[in-house]
Amino acid sequence: MTSPDVRRRAKGIDRALDILDYLKKQRQPMRANDIAKGINAPTSTVYEMVALLQERRFLEAVGNDGMVYLGRELYFLGQAHLDHFDFSRESDRFLQQIVAKTGETAQMCLLNGNKYNVALMREGERAFRISSEVGQDTPIPWTASGRLLLGHMSDDEIQAFIPPEDFRLPNGEYLPVADYLEEIHQARHDGFFSFDSIADTYTHCFAAGIYSARRCVATFCIVAPRGDAITHYNHYRDVLLECARAMEARLSGH
Repeated sequence: MTSPDVRRRAKGIDRALDILDYLKKQRQPMRANDIAKGINAPTSTVYEMVALLQERRFLEAVGNDGMVYLGRELYFLGQAHLDHFDFSRESDRFLQQIVAKTGETAQMCLLNGNKYNVALMREGERAFRISSEVGQDTPIPWTASGRLLLGHMSDDEIQAFIPPEDFRLPNGEYLPVADYLEEIHQARHDGFFSFDSIADTYTHCFAAGIYSARRCVATFCIVAPRGDAITHYNHYRDVLLECARAMEARLSGH
C-alpha cells in the first residue's frame, strides 16, 4: 500500500475504535448520527463504519429504529482474552476468598488510561446489593485505590496525569490536591488505604495494592457498610493484605 493508503486505513481503524469506546462509555444503544456528534466525526463516515462493524459483528442492531450497540464478537474476544490472561483468573480466585472470609463485596481494580476501573467483582453475601459498575471509568481521586495506583509517580507527574476536573467530587466540592498527594504518600508507605466512600454516604472502601517491580499494578478492594467496616476493620484489612501478598507471589512465579 502507498503511504496515503496506510494513513487512510489507520484513520479508519482509529475511527472504529472511537465508536466502540464511545458506546462502552455511554452504556446504551445509540443511533449513528448521535454517535457522530458524541465523537465529533462526520456523520457519513460514522454511518459507513457502523455498517462495517455490524457486518463483522462488533456492533449489533437494537430494535428497528437504527440503534446499535456493542456486539457479541466483542464478548468472544473478551473471553479469549480471559482464557489467555492469567492475572484475571487468579484475581477472581482471590476475590472469591475475600468474599468467603468477610461476606463483603470484593473487587479487583486498576487504571484504564487516566481513569480508575473496576475490572472484576464478586458480590458479597448480603441481602442488599453493594456493587459498582464493572468496566465503568471513574475519576481516580474519587477512589481508595487511586491513592495506591499512582504511588510510583512524582507529585508533578500525578498532577499532570489527572485531569483537573477529576478533582471535583460528586458533591461539587473540590478535593485539595495537597491533601490527595499526602494520602498517596501514606498509601505508598502502607500498601493499603481506606476511607468513607466519596460516591455515597453509606459505604467504606478498603484497598490493598498488588505490586510488581515496586509498582502497584492493581488493587484488591472491599466495599462494606460503614458500621460493619468499623466493627471489622482490622479483619478486612488483614484479609485484603494477605490476598494481595499471595497474588504478588503468583505474579513472581512463586
